[in-house]
Amino acid sequence: MEGCASAHYWGRELEKLGHEVRLIPAQHVKAYVQGNKNDYNDAQAIAEAVIRPRMRFIPLKTPAQQDMQALHRMREGQIRMRTALCNRLRGLLAEHGISLRQGIPTLRREIPKRLEDGENGLSGLFRTLLAQGWEQLQSLDKQITEYDTLLKTESQRDSRCEQLTAIPGMGPIVASAFVSYVGDGAGYRRGRDVSASIGLVPRQRSTGGKAQLLGISKRGDRYLRCLLIHGARSAVRAAAKKEDKLIRWINETRARRGMHKATVALANKMARMGWSMLYHGTAYQHA
Repeated sequence: MEGCASAHYWGRELEKLGHEVRLIPAQHVKAYVQGNKNDYNDAQAIAEAVIRPRMRFIPLKTPAQQDMQALHRMREGQIRMRTALCNRLRGLLAEHGISLRQGIPTLRREIPKRLEDGENGLSGLFRTLLAQGWEQLQSLDKQITEYDTLLKTESQRDSRCEQLTAIPGMGPIVASAFVSYVGDGAGYRRGRDVSASIGLVPRQRSTGGKAQLLGISKRGDRYLRCLLIHGARSAVRAAAKKEDKLIRWINETRARRGMHKATVALANKMARMGWSMLYHGTAYQHA
């Protein structure tokens, strides 16, 4: 089957009937479509793609993985709405001569002050609109906090998430997103395949026996890649206060390659270690 909307559900239903289900990424099927797109040509492309010896498949997600993924998607949507609202409010205030610094904490602090100030020249209509935007911002903050609490609670109930939180930079939110994406790790042959699917390995432009490595490929799940990099950044910043084998590697990489490259390198390593712990059922070992 082609990996598209509802494919995981139908894949599980077909497995119940005794079939062996293989989900193919849509971009890999597209390469074998001949002629115009229709059901016949799509089916023919899937039948041709599945027999390719190096074809990559998507592991079926369990209902629990999809529930966790849905929770993350809802949280991500609320964060995007809050970011858009804050940008809108800052822009509208700037049109009335009130320039505020970037950042959500600034808006939380300054908007009530502007509403209470009766001599800043704001009209009654704009004050009403600004008050509505302030209430909407408070509502979004509350919803995001509730999602964070729910994610932490669900992460504590899952023993796999609890194991992953031992990795530096891998908190409950990152761990739950990683488990919802990787599952038990059986769909990947090695840790590098996981980091490659998330887009944390170098992009290549090699030819004629000359290897040319560029920046990271940025393929796969952008949300999970973002979480891993944010978690890695916090671990890199806190590395100066700790001492073990991984921390020494972080400090050496940062001194040699800089803060940003060390952060991405640690995110790559976190993905590999996370897969190894899930696949082999082992705990994180401090050295």
